[in-house]
Amino acid sequence: MNVAVPAKKPKVHSVEDVQGHPDNRRIPINKVGIKDIFHPVKVKDRARGEQHTIANFNMYVNLPHDFKGTHMSRFVEILHRHEREISVESFGIMLAEMTEHLAATSGHIEMSFPYFVMKKAPVSGVESLMNYQATIFGEHRDGHTEVWLKVVVPTTSLCPCSKEISDFGAHNQRAHITLTARLNEHMWLEELIQIAEREASCEVYGILKRPDEKFVTERAYENPKFVEDTVRDVAVALNKDKRVRAYIVEAENFESIHNHSAYAMIEHDKEMTGS
Repeated sequence: MNVAVPAKKPKVHSVEDVQGHPDNRRIPINKVGIKDIFHPVKVKDRARGEQHTIANFNMYVNLPHDFKGTHMSRFVEILHRHEREISVESFGIMLAEMTEHLAATSGHIEMSFPYFVMKKAPVSGVESLMNYQATIFGEHRDGHTEVWLKVVVPTTSLCPCSKEISDFGAHNQRAHITLTARLNEHMWLEELIQIAEREASCEVYGILKRPDEKFVTERAYENPKFVEDTVRDVAVALNKDKRVRAYIVEAENFESIHNHSAYAMIEHDKEMTGS
């Protein structure tokens, strides 16, 4: 009869901390850390409370001139502690915790992920999921934390010049409106998405029936916009929203009659201008 012998636990020996060695080159490093690490997360969702997604993280801290290296495993430890639910508020906490845990004076985290919204077609009401590329990024420096939200919103744009000079029809194309916002208080990603979609020639959908296709085609034709019009109209909407403290709005039209894109950008900090 064979008797199972319990496996011996390996002995834990003291291991030298090479990263903690001093460095005599006297050159500080602005950012050091890990890049392109994918991790499952839960993000807050206005319609369903939360949604599961996969996020790509970049995580960095500064390194003083007298330290040889940082402790890379600690970045992943921080990520594992906070992956259950991510919001702007919890993201700021994670950012400050990472900076403190790695004994740094500044830390930076970028978290990019696909974000899904259930949309109804404008006439038939058929539902389908639309995906948007979202990013939460921020910096913790000298005890102060700043967090930004960013979302890339696919839309349709129709050219006002083409409509004006043509006897019939007008060229139109897919476009991206990108909103990056620093907030005074909580704001749903869906709300930023809706601001962008309202100011486009027309929004896009996952599924359209024939009556819906007629509607979106005519909607875009009745609402032509240059990229300049788009960014200005979005800026007007953001200027009116007191929750938005600062913003960058970008519009890119993937031109259907040119081998280039049209692009415009407005950057505005309400604190700097008092508006």
